[in-house]
Amino acid sequence: MPLSFTPMRTNGSGGGRRTAYLVIACAVLARVALAAAAPLTPDETYYWEWSRHLAAGYLDHPAAIALCIRAGTLAFGTTAIGVRAGALVAGAAASLIIVRLSGTLGGDSAMLRAAWIIACMPLAQVGLALATPDAPLLLFWALALAALVPAVRAPTARSRTIAWTIAGASLGAALSSKYTAFLLVAGVAVALCAHAEWRASLRTRGPYVALAAATIVFAPNLAWNARHGWASFAYQLAHGLAHHRGSAIAHEATLLAGQLALVTPLLLAALALATWRALHQRECPVRTMFAIVAGVTWLAFVATALRSAAEPNWQGPAYLSAIVLAASYDGGTRWRRLLRASVMLGGAVTLAISVQVLVPFLPIAAALDPTAAGAGWSALAATVDGARAGAPAGATAWVAGERYQEASELAFHLPDHPETFVVDSRGRPTQYDFRPGFAERAHAGDRLVLVLGLFTAASDDPVIAALRPYFAHVQLRAVVPLRRGTEVRAWRRVWVLDGWRGTWPAAQLAR
Repeated sequence: MPLSFTPMRTNGSGGGRRTAYLVIACAVLARVALAAAAPLTPDETYYWEWSRHLAAGYLDHPAAIALCIRAGTLAFGTTAIGVRAGALVAGAAASLIIVRLSGTLGGDSAMLRAAWIIACMPLAQVGLALATPDAPLLLFWALALAALVPAVRAPTARSRTIAWTIAGASLGAALSSKYTAFLLVAGVAVALCAHAEWRASLRTRGPYVALAAATIVFAPNLAWNARHGWASFAYQLAHGLAHHRGSAIAHEATLLAGQLALVTPLLLAALALATWRALHQRECPVRTMFAIVAGVTWLAFVATALRSAAEPNWQGPAYLSAIVLAASYDGGTRWRRLLRASVMLGGAVTLAISVQVLVPFLPIAAALDPTAAGAGWSALAATVDGARAGAPAGATAWVAGERYQEASELAFHLPDHPETFVVDSRGRPTQYDFRPGFAERAHAGDRLVLVLGLFTAASDDPVIAALRPYFAHVQLRAVVPLRRGTEVRAWRRVWVLDGWRGTWPAAQLAR
Protein backbone atom coordinates (compact mmCIF):
# COMPACT_ATOMS: atom_id res chain seq x y z
CA MET A 1 0.00 0.00 0.00
CA PRO A 2 1.47 3.40 -0.93
CA LEU A 3 0.08 5.15 2.13
CA SER A 4 1.82 2.97 4.69
CA PHE A 5 2.27 4.62 8.07
CA THR A 6 4.64 1.99 9.45
CA PRO A 7 7.09 3.79 11.77
CA MET A 8 10.78 3.75 10.95
CA ARG A 9 11.43 2.60 14.51
CA THR A 10 9.00 1.50 17.18
CA ASN A 11 10.79 2.66 20.32
CA GLY A 12 9.41 -0.11 22.49
CA SER A 13 6.38 -2.32 22.79
CA GLY A 14 3.82 0.05 21.38
CA GLY A 15 2.80 1.68 24.65
CA GLY A 16 3.60 5.11 23.27
CA ARG A 17 1.38 4.46 20.28
CA ARG A 18 -1.56 3.37 22.42
CA THR A 19 -1.11 6.34 24.72
CA ALA A 20 -1.01 8.67 21.71
CA TYR A 21 -4.35 7.34 20.51
CA LEU A 22 -5.78 7.77 24.01
CA VAL A 23 -4.58 11.39 24.17
CA ILE A 24 -6.14 12.16 20.78
CA ALA A 25 -9.40 10.46 21.81
CA CYS A 26 -9.58 12.56 24.97
CA ALA A 27 -8.79 15.71 23.00
CA VAL A 28 -11.58 14.95 20.53
CA LEU A 29 -14.06 14.31 23.34
CA ALA A 30 -13.12 17.65 24.90
CA ARG A 31 -13.73 19.36 21.56
CA VAL A 32 -17.14 17.70 21.27
CA ALA A 33 -18.10 18.90 24.74
CA LEU A 34 -17.02 22.45 23.94
CA ALA A 35 -18.80 22.36 20.56
CA ALA A 36 -22.03 21.19 22.16
CA ALA A 37 -22.00 23.82 24.92
CA ALA A 38 -20.71 26.97 23.19
CA PRO A 39 -23.12 29.12 21.14
CA LEU A 40 -22.46 29.43 17.44
CA THR A 41 -20.43 32.42 16.30
CA PRO A 42 -21.72 34.63 13.46
CA ASP A 43 -19.21 33.13 11.01
CA GLU A 44 -20.50 29.65 11.80
CA THR A 45 -24.14 30.61 11.26
CA TYR A 46 -23.05 32.31 8.03
CA TYR A 47 -21.52 29.03 6.83
CA TRP A 48 -24.66 27.23 8.00
CA GLU A 49 -26.63 29.51 5.70
CA TRP A 50 -24.41 28.34 2.85
CA SER A 51 -25.26 24.74 3.69
CA ARG A 52 -28.92 25.53 3.01
CA HIS A 53 -27.98 26.71 -0.50
CA LEU A 54 -25.36 24.23 -1.65
CA ALA A 55 -23.11 25.34 -4.49
CA ALA A 56 -19.64 24.60 -5.81
CA GLY A 57 -18.36 27.90 -4.47
CA TYR A 58 -19.20 30.95 -2.38
CA LEU A 59 -17.86 34.48 -2.30
CA ASP A 60 -15.72 33.97 0.79
CA HIS A 61 -14.57 30.35 0.44
CA PRO A 62 -15.06 27.13 -1.54
CA ALA A 63 -17.76 24.62 -0.71
CA ALA A 64 -16.23 22.08 1.69
CA ILE A 65 -17.41 23.70 4.91
CA ALA A 66 -20.98 23.96 3.59
CA LEU A 67 -20.92 20.24 2.76
CA CYS A 68 -19.57 19.42 6.23
CA ILE A 69 -22.33 21.42 7.88
CA ARG A 70 -25.05 19.92 5.69
CA ALA A 71 -23.88 16.42 6.62
CA GLY A 72 -23.81 17.32 10.32
CA THR A 73 -27.27 18.90 10.39
CA LEU A 74 -28.75 15.96 8.50
CA ALA A 75 -27.43 13.72 11.25
CA PHE A 76 -27.99 15.89 14.34
CA GLY A 77 -30.48 18.56 13.29
CA THR A 78 -30.17 22.33 13.27
CA THR A 79 -28.27 22.53 16.52
CA ALA A 80 -24.84 23.72 17.54
CA ILE A 81 -23.46 20.18 17.54
CA GLY A 82 -25.14 19.50 14.20
CA VAL A 83 -23.49 22.53 12.61
CA ARG A 84 -20.11 21.56 14.07
CA ALA A 85 -20.24 17.77 13.69
CA GLY A 86 -18.63 17.64 10.25
CA ALA A 87 -15.80 19.93 11.32
CA LEU A 88 -15.28 17.83 14.46
CA VAL A 89 -14.91 14.68 12.37
CA ALA A 90 -12.53 16.43 9.97
CA GLY A 91 -10.44 17.76 12.86
CA ALA A 92 -10.27 14.35 14.51
CA ALA A 93 -9.16 12.73 11.26
CA ALA A 94 -6.52 15.42 10.66
CA SER A 95 -5.20 14.92 14.20
CA LEU A 96 -4.93 11.18 13.71
CA ILE A 97 -3.14 11.56 10.37
CA ILE A 98 -0.56 13.94 11.84
CA VAL A 99 0.05 11.59 14.77
CA ARG A 100 0.53 8.61 12.45
CA LEU A 101 2.72 10.65 10.14
CA SER A 102 4.90 11.65 13.09
CA GLY A 103 5.26 7.96 13.89
CA THR A 104 6.32 7.28 10.32
CA LEU A 105 9.24 9.68 10.72
CA GLY A 106 10.09 9.20 14.38
CA GLY A 107 8.50 6.10 15.86
CA ASP A 108 6.05 5.60 18.72
CA SER A 109 7.53 8.27 20.95
CA ALA A 110 7.05 10.82 18.15
CA MET A 111 3.40 9.80 17.89
CA LEU A 112 2.91 10.51 21.57
CA ARG A 113 4.67 13.87 21.35
CA ALA A 114 2.53 14.87 18.36
CA ALA A 115 -0.65 13.86 20.17
CA TRP A 116 0.22 16.01 23.18
CA ILE A 117 1.15 18.98 20.97
CA ILE A 118 -2.17 18.81 19.11
CA ALA A 119 -4.20 18.34 22.30
CA CYS A 120 -2.53 21.28 24.03
CA MET A 121 -2.16 23.80 21.19
CA PRO A 122 -5.04 26.31 21.54
CA LEU A 123 -5.21 26.90 17.78
CA ALA A 124 -5.82 23.18 17.20
CA GLN A 125 -7.81 22.16 20.24
CA VAL A 126 -10.20 25.13 20.40
CA GLY A 127 -10.14 26.01 16.71
CA LEU A 128 -11.14 22.51 15.61
CA ALA A 129 -14.23 22.67 17.82
CA LEU A 130 -15.67 25.33 15.48
CA ALA A 131 -17.34 24.95 12.10
CA THR A 132 -14.92 26.88 9.90
CA PRO A 133 -13.23 26.14 6.55
CA ASP A 134 -10.00 25.45 8.46
CA ALA A 135 -11.23 22.01 9.58
CA PRO A 136 -11.60 20.42 6.11
CA LEU A 137 -8.55 22.36 4.92
CA LEU A 138 -6.38 20.85 7.66
CA LEU A 139 -7.75 17.36 6.98
CA PHE A 140 -6.93 17.38 3.28
CA TRP A 141 -3.65 19.25 3.80
CA ALA A 142 -2.63 16.49 6.24
CA LEU A 143 -3.69 13.81 3.75
CA ALA A 144 -1.56 15.45 1.08
CA LEU A 145 1.46 15.51 3.41
CA ALA A 146 0.92 11.85 4.27
CA ALA A 147 0.77 10.86 0.60
CA LEU A 148 4.03 12.69 -0.13
CA VAL A 149 5.96 10.24 2.08
CA PRO A 150 5.39 7.17 -0.13
CA ALA A 151 5.70 9.42 -3.19
CA VAL A 152 9.44 9.45 -2.54
CA ARG A 153 9.86 6.31 -0.42
CA ALA A 154 7.65 3.68 -2.11
CA PRO A 155 9.71 0.84 -3.62
CA THR A 156 8.06 0.71 -7.06
CA ALA A 157 7.28 3.34 -9.69
CA ARG A 158 3.63 2.25 -9.69
CA SER A 159 3.31 2.77 -5.94
CA ARG A 160 4.94 6.17 -6.18
CA THR A 161 2.54 7.20 -8.95
CA ILE A 162 -0.44 6.09 -6.86
CA ALA A 163 0.91 8.11 -3.93
CA TRP A 164 1.29 11.19 -6.13
CA THR A 165 -2.29 10.72 -7.35
CA ILE A 166 -3.59 10.59 -3.78
CA ALA A 167 -1.53 13.65 -2.91
CA GLY A 168 -2.98 15.51 -5.89
CA ALA A 169 -6.56 14.55 -5.09
CA SER A 170 -6.03 15.62 -1.48
CA LEU A 171 -4.59 18.91 -2.69
CA GLY A 172 -7.65 19.48 -4.86
CA ALA A 173 -9.90 18.80 -1.87
CA ALA A 174 -7.81 21.22 0.22
CA LEU A 175 -8.25 23.87 -2.47
CA SER A 176 -11.98 23.13 -2.38
CA SER A 177 -11.87 23.90 1.35
CA LYS A 178 -9.91 27.14 1.43
CA TYR A 179 -7.75 28.98 -1.08
CA THR A 180 -4.90 28.98 1.43
CA ALA A 181 -4.11 25.56 -0.04
CA PHE A 182 -2.42 27.32 -2.96
CA LEU A 183 0.44 27.81 -0.50
CA LEU A 184 0.76 24.03 -0.26
CA VAL A 185 1.20 24.01 -4.03
CA ALA A 186 3.87 26.68 -3.72
CA GLY A 187 5.66 24.87 -0.90
CA VAL A 188 5.74 21.56 -2.74
CA ALA A 189 6.93 23.30 -5.92
CA VAL A 190 9.82 24.91 -4.05
CA ALA A 191 10.71 21.61 -2.41
CA LEU A 192 10.71 19.77 -5.76
CA CYS A 193 13.46 22.11 -6.88
CA ALA A 194 15.39 22.26 -3.60
CA HIS A 195 16.30 18.64 -2.86
CA ALA A 196 18.02 16.14 -5.17
CA GLU A 197 15.59 13.27 -4.55
CA TRP A 198 12.58 15.50 -5.13
CA ARG A 199 14.17 16.94 -8.27
CA ALA A 200 14.48 13.39 -9.54
CA SER A 201 10.71 13.08 -9.17
CA LEU A 202 10.27 15.79 -11.78
CA ARG A 203 11.58 13.31 -14.35
CA THR A 204 8.73 10.94 -13.54
CA ARG A 205 5.03 11.27 -14.26
CA GLY A 206 4.05 11.43 -10.57
CA PRO A 207 3.99 15.21 -9.96
CA TYR A 208 2.13 15.81 -13.21
CA VAL A 209 -0.47 13.17 -12.40
CA ALA A 210 -0.87 14.89 -9.02
CA LEU A 211 -1.41 18.24 -10.70
CA ALA A 212 -4.03 16.74 -13.00
CA ALA A 213 -5.83 15.06 -10.08
CA ALA A 214 -5.86 18.30 -8.11
CA THR A 215 -7.29 20.19 -11.08
CA ILE A 216 -10.06 17.63 -11.57
CA VAL A 217 -11.11 17.75 -7.92
CA PHE A 218 -10.94 21.55 -7.85
CA ALA A 219 -12.70 21.96 -11.21
CA PRO A 220 -16.23 22.52 -9.83
CA ASN A 221 -15.05 25.56 -7.88
CA LEU A 222 -13.17 26.86 -10.91
CA ALA A 223 -16.34 26.51 -12.96
CA TRP A 224 -18.38 28.36 -10.29
CA ASN A 225 -15.86 31.19 -10.26
CA ALA A 226 -15.86 31.38 -14.06
CA ARG A 227 -19.65 31.72 -14.05
CA HIS A 228 -19.50 34.47 -11.42
CA GLY A 229 -16.73 36.62 -12.86
CA TRP A 230 -14.03 35.07 -10.65
CA ALA A 231 -15.69 36.83 -7.73
CA SER A 232 -14.29 34.57 -5.01
CA PHE A 233 -10.69 34.87 -6.19
CA ALA A 234 -11.02 38.63 -6.56
CA TYR A 235 -12.53 38.97 -3.10
CA GLN A 236 -9.84 36.88 -1.41
CA LEU A 237 -7.01 38.69 -3.17
CA ALA A 238 -8.45 42.01 -2.07
CA HIS A 239 -9.09 40.67 1.43
CA GLY A 240 -5.56 39.39 1.86
CA LEU A 241 -3.50 41.89 -0.12
CA ALA A 242 -5.41 45.17 -0.07
CA HIS A 243 -3.68 48.00 1.74
CA HIS A 244 -5.63 48.73 4.90
CA ARG A 245 -5.18 51.49 7.42
CA GLY A 246 -2.34 51.03 9.84
CA SER A 247 1.36 50.50 9.55
CA ALA A 248 3.18 47.37 8.47
CA ILE A 249 4.83 47.25 11.88
CA ALA A 250 1.43 47.24 13.58
CA HIS A 251 0.17 44.49 11.28
CA GLU A 252 3.24 42.34 11.91
CA ALA A 253 2.98 42.90 15.66
CA THR A 254 -0.68 41.87 15.58
CA LEU A 255 0.15 38.76 13.58
CA LEU A 256 2.88 37.77 16.02
CA ALA A 257 0.64 38.45 19.01
CA GLY A 258 -2.03 36.18 17.52
CA GLN A 259 0.46 33.36 17.05
CA LEU A 260 1.80 33.77 20.58
CA ALA A 261 -1.75 33.59 21.94
CA LEU A 262 -3.01 30.67 19.83
CA VAL A 263 0.19 28.61 19.67
CA THR A 264 1.92 29.91 22.85
CA PRO A 265 5.46 31.30 22.91
CA LEU A 266 7.29 28.11 23.91
CA LEU A 267 5.54 25.90 21.39
CA LEU A 268 5.98 28.48 18.65
CA ALA A 269 9.72 28.51 19.41
CA ALA A 270 9.89 24.70 19.42
CA LEU A 271 8.08 24.39 16.09
CA ALA A 272 10.25 27.08 14.52
CA LEU A 273 13.43 25.43 15.81
CA ALA A 274 12.47 21.99 14.48
CA THR A 275 11.61 23.49 11.10
CA TRP A 276 14.88 25.39 10.94
CA ARG A 277 16.85 22.25 11.85
CA ALA A 278 15.19 20.30 9.05
CA LEU A 279 15.94 23.08 6.56
CA HIS A 280 19.54 23.32 7.71
CA GLN A 281 20.39 19.61 7.88
CA ARG A 282 18.58 18.46 4.70
CA GLU A 283 19.45 14.83 5.49
CA CYS A 284 15.95 13.54 4.73
CA PRO A 285 13.95 14.58 1.64
CA VAL A 286 10.60 14.20 3.45
CA ARG A 287 11.71 16.35 6.38
CA THR A 288 13.13 18.92 3.96
CA MET A 289 9.84 19.13 2.07
CA PHE A 290 7.82 19.43 5.26
CA ALA A 291 10.08 22.22 6.48
CA ILE A 292 9.81 24.09 3.18
CA VAL A 293 6.01 23.76 3.15
CA ALA A 294 5.85 25.09 6.73
CA GLY A 295 8.24 27.94 5.98
CA VAL A 296 6.58 29.02 2.74
CA THR A 297 3.12 29.00 4.34
CA TRP A 298 4.21 30.89 7.46
CA LEU A 299 6.28 33.48 5.58
CA ALA A 300 3.53 34.09 3.04
CA PHE A 301 1.36 35.60 5.75
CA VAL A 302 4.28 37.51 7.20
CA ALA A 303 4.60 39.07 3.74
CA THR A 304 0.85 39.67 3.55
CA ALA A 305 0.95 41.53 6.86
CA LEU A 306 3.27 44.10 5.31
CA ARG A 307 0.20 45.40 3.46
CA SER A 308 -2.83 44.36 5.47
CA ALA A 309 -3.90 42.78 8.72
CA ALA A 310 -3.64 38.98 8.76
CA GLU A 311 -5.98 36.92 10.90
CA PRO A 312 -4.25 34.62 13.41
CA ASN A 313 -5.81 31.37 12.16
CA TRP A 314 -4.52 31.85 8.62
CA GLN A 315 -1.15 30.34 9.46
CA GLY A 316 -2.67 27.19 10.91
CA PRO A 317 -1.72 24.87 8.01
CA ALA A 318 1.97 25.76 8.46
CA TYR A 319 1.89 24.05 11.86
CA LEU A 320 0.82 20.65 10.49
CA SER A 321 4.19 19.78 9.01
CA ALA A 322 5.95 21.69 11.80
CA ILE A 323 4.27 19.46 14.40
CA VAL A 324 5.51 16.37 12.57
CA LEU A 325 9.03 17.80 12.45
CA ALA A 326 9.02 18.76 16.12
CA ALA A 327 7.53 15.47 17.30
CA SER A 328 9.99 13.36 15.28
CA TYR A 329 13.09 15.46 16.02
CA ASP A 330 15.62 13.79 18.30
CA GLY A 331 17.14 16.82 19.97
CA GLY A 332 18.34 15.43 23.26
CA THR A 333 17.42 16.20 26.85
CA ARG A 334 17.09 19.98 26.47
CA TRP A 335 14.80 19.53 23.50
CA ARG A 336 12.55 17.15 25.38
CA ARG A 337 12.39 19.61 28.27
CA LEU A 338 11.39 22.39 25.90
CA LEU A 339 8.63 20.25 24.40
CA ARG A 340 7.40 19.25 27.83
CA ALA A 341 7.26 22.86 28.99
CA SER A 342 5.57 23.86 25.70
CA VAL A 343 2.86 21.26 26.14
CA MET A 344 2.24 22.25 29.76
CA LEU A 345 1.94 25.95 28.90
CA GLY A 346 -0.21 25.21 25.86
CA GLY A 347 -2.50 22.98 27.89
CA ALA A 348 -2.96 25.70 30.51
CA VAL A 349 -3.82 28.31 27.87
CA THR A 350 -6.18 25.91 26.07
CA LEU A 351 -7.99 25.17 29.32
CA ALA A 352 -8.26 28.88 30.13
CA ILE A 353 -9.74 29.69 26.71
CA SER A 354 -12.21 26.81 26.94
CA VAL A 355 -13.39 27.90 30.38
CA GLN A 356 -13.61 31.52 29.21
CA VAL A 357 -15.95 30.48 26.42
CA LEU A 358 -18.33 28.77 28.83
CA VAL A 359 -17.84 30.57 32.17
CA PRO A 360 -16.04 33.91 31.66
CA PHE A 361 -13.52 34.59 34.39
CA LEU A 362 -10.80 36.69 32.76
CA PRO A 363 -10.91 40.50 33.23
CA ILE A 364 -11.75 41.16 29.58
CA ALA A 365 -14.72 43.31 28.59
CA ALA A 366 -17.26 41.24 26.68
CA ALA A 367 -17.24 43.79 23.86
CA LEU A 368 -13.53 43.08 23.32
CA ASP A 369 -13.56 39.34 23.99
CA PRO A 370 -13.66 37.18 20.83
CA THR A 371 -14.95 34.24 22.86
CA ALA A 372 -18.19 36.22 23.45
CA ALA A 373 -19.07 36.52 19.74
CA GLY A 374 -21.87 33.95 19.96
CA ALA A 375 -23.57 35.42 23.05
CA GLY A 376 -26.91 37.22 23.05
CA TRP A 377 -28.27 36.25 19.66
CA SER A 378 -31.06 34.00 20.93
CA ALA A 379 -32.52 36.87 22.98
CA LEU A 380 -32.39 39.15 19.97
CA ALA A 381 -34.14 36.49 17.88
CA ALA A 382 -36.92 36.27 20.47
CA THR A 383 -37.52 40.02 20.14
CA VAL A 384 -37.50 39.80 16.34
CA ASP A 385 -39.93 36.86 16.44
CA GLY A 386 -42.30 38.99 18.49
CA ALA A 387 -41.94 41.84 16.00
CA ARG A 388 -42.96 39.52 13.16
CA ALA A 389 -46.29 38.86 14.86
CA GLY A 390 -49.21 41.13 14.14
CA ALA A 391 -48.34 41.88 10.52
CA PRO A 392 -51.27 43.33 8.57
CA ALA A 393 -53.69 40.84 7.06
CA GLY A 394 -52.31 39.33 3.86
CA ALA A 395 -48.81 40.67 4.51
CA THR A 396 -45.70 38.54 4.99
CA ALA A 397 -43.22 39.51 7.71
CA TRP A 398 -39.64 39.28 6.42
CA VAL A 399 -36.44 39.54 8.48
CA ALA A 400 -33.20 41.31 7.58
CA GLY A 401 -30.00 42.40 9.24
CA GLU A 402 -27.55 45.16 8.54
CA ARG A 403 -24.71 42.63 8.05
CA TYR A 404 -24.32 38.91 7.46
CA GLN A 405 -23.73 38.44 11.19
CA GLU A 406 -27.24 39.59 12.13
CA ALA A 407 -28.93 37.95 9.16
CA SER A 408 -27.38 34.51 9.70
CA GLU A 409 -27.70 34.45 13.49
CA LEU A 410 -31.38 35.41 13.24
CA ALA A 411 -32.02 32.74 10.60
CA PHE A 412 -30.49 30.13 12.87
CA HIS A 413 -32.15 31.20 16.14
CA LEU A 414 -35.66 32.00 14.88
CA PRO A 415 -37.86 28.93 15.41
CA ASP A 416 -38.80 28.47 11.75
CA HIS A 417 -35.29 29.25 10.39
CA PRO A 418 -36.63 31.66 7.75
CA GLU A 419 -34.79 33.05 4.77
CA THR A 420 -33.24 36.34 5.85
CA PHE A 421 -31.68 39.24 3.97
CA VAL A 422 -28.83 41.69 4.36
CA VAL A 423 -29.71 45.36 3.97
CA ASP A 424 -26.19 46.70 4.06
CA SER A 425 -25.11 50.24 3.29
CA ARG A 426 -21.67 50.21 4.91
CA GLY A 427 -20.38 46.64 5.06
CA ARG A 428 -18.41 44.36 2.80
CA PRO A 429 -19.76 42.14 0.01
CA THR A 430 -21.17 38.81 1.21
CA GLN A 431 -22.74 35.67 -0.18
CA TYR A 432 -26.13 37.29 0.41
CA ASP A 433 -25.36 39.48 -2.61
CA PHE A 434 -25.65 36.36 -4.79
CA ARG A 435 -29.17 35.57 -3.56
CA PRO A 436 -32.52 37.26 -4.26
CA GLY A 437 -32.99 40.15 -1.86
CA PHE A 438 -36.05 41.56 -0.15
CA ALA A 439 -37.15 43.48 -3.24
CA GLU A 440 -37.08 40.29 -5.33
CA ARG A 441 -39.02 38.18 -2.83
CA ALA A 442 -41.52 40.49 -1.14
CA HIS A 443 -44.87 41.85 -2.33
CA ALA A 444 -46.40 45.26 -1.88
CA GLY A 445 -47.79 45.71 1.61
CA ASP A 446 -45.35 43.30 3.29
CA ARG A 447 -43.58 43.92 6.60
CA LEU A 448 -39.81 44.05 7.06
CA VAL A 449 -38.31 43.50 10.52
CA LEU A 450 -34.85 45.01 10.27
CA VAL A 451 -32.04 44.69 12.83
CA LEU A 452 -29.43 47.43 12.83
CA GLY A 453 -26.56 48.43 15.03
CA LEU A 454 -26.63 51.56 17.13
CA PHE A 455 -26.11 54.79 15.24
CA THR A 456 -25.54 58.17 16.90
CA ALA A 457 -29.29 58.66 17.11
CA ALA A 458 -32.09 56.47 15.82
CA SER A 459 -33.37 59.20 13.51
CA ASP A 460 -29.91 59.61 11.95
CA ASP A 461 -29.46 56.00 10.86
CA PRO A 462 -28.68 56.15 7.11
CA VAL A 463 -30.33 52.78 6.40
CA ILE A 464 -33.62 53.92 7.90
CA ALA A 465 -33.34 57.28 6.15
CA ALA A 466 -32.87 55.49 2.83
CA LEU A 467 -35.75 53.06 3.37
CA ARG A 468 -38.34 55.34 4.98
CA PRO A 469 -39.82 56.63 1.67
CA TYR A 470 -40.48 53.05 0.51
CA PHE A 471 -42.70 52.02 3.43
CA ALA A 472 -45.98 53.40 4.70
CA HIS A 473 -44.95 53.21 8.34
CA VAL A 474 -41.56 52.91 10.06
CA GLN A 475 -41.25 52.28 13.80
CA LEU A 476 -38.41 51.57 16.20
CA ARG A 477 -39.73 48.52 18.06
CA ALA A 478 -36.95 47.81 20.58
CA VAL A 479 -33.34 48.37 21.57
CA VAL A 480 -31.95 44.97 22.53
CA PRO A 481 -28.76 44.24 24.48
CA LEU A 482 -26.58 41.33 23.40
CA ARG A 483 -25.60 39.91 26.76
CA ARG A 484 -23.04 37.41 27.91
CA GLY A 485 -24.35 36.60 31.34
CA THR A 486 -25.10 39.95 32.96
CA GLU A 487 -22.60 41.91 30.85
CA VAL A 488 -23.76 43.73 27.73
CA ARG A 489 -21.32 43.31 24.86
CA ALA A 490 -23.31 45.16 22.16
CA TRP A 491 -26.69 46.69 21.33
CA ARG A 492 -29.02 46.24 18.38
CA ARG A 493 -32.08 48.21 17.25
CA VAL A 494 -35.12 46.32 15.97
CA TRP A 495 -37.14 48.29 13.43
CA VAL A 496 -40.53 47.38 11.97
CA LEU A 497 -41.22 48.73 8.48
CA ASP A 498 -44.82 48.17 7.37
CA GLY A 499 -46.63 48.64 4.09
CA TRP A 500 -43.88 48.18 1.52
CA ARG A 501 -44.72 50.34 -1.50
CA GLY A 502 -43.22 47.93 -4.03
CA THR A 503 -40.07 49.85 -4.97
CA TRP A 504 -36.57 49.90 -3.51
CA PRO A 505 -33.69 52.37 -3.30
CA ALA A 506 -31.48 52.56 -6.38
CA ALA A 507 -28.44 50.28 -6.33
CA GLN A 508 -29.74 48.34 -3.32
CA LEU A 509 -28.28 50.76 -0.78
CA ALA A 510 -24.94 50.58 -2.57
CA ARG A 511 -21.87 50.53 -0.41
